[in-house]
Amino acid sequence: METIFSKIIKGEIPSYKIAENDKFYSFLDISPLAKGHTLVVPKVQNDYIFDLDDTTLAEMMVFAKKVALAVEKAIPCKRIGVAVIGLDVPHTHIHLVPINNVGDLDFKKERVKLTEEEFKQTAVAIAECFNK
Repeated sequence: METIFSKIIKGEIPSYKIAENDKFYSFLDISPLAKGHTLVVPKVQNDYIFDLDDTTLAEMMVFAKKVALAVEKAIPCKRIGVAVIGLDVPHTHIHLVPINNVGDLDFKKERVKLTEEEFKQTAVAIAECFNK
């Protein structure tokens, strides 16, 4: 069964794309912990990150690092928090969240509400930093 992320990758569901290559796709989380909260997913559907082969896992982390550095340039923050939870969508994904303290990475906290225009502006700002 296809996941929502597989449909996003195929373009069947719109997303606020940050970057992609032949193996990975990154886009803004539509229910963000913070402005700039970005997801990185492999284009091949896989449920659990530690079921990825070693090469794909390593390549995903390198891609996520480049995305994280772009988020950090575009969104004022102290760090980019990294989380892999994998319970909501059965498709491997890495959360990259701009943080200023440890509590900013609490997935039980209330989510940030952004307008469509704010999502678009944020995606463009991060994508521009990614492509530099």
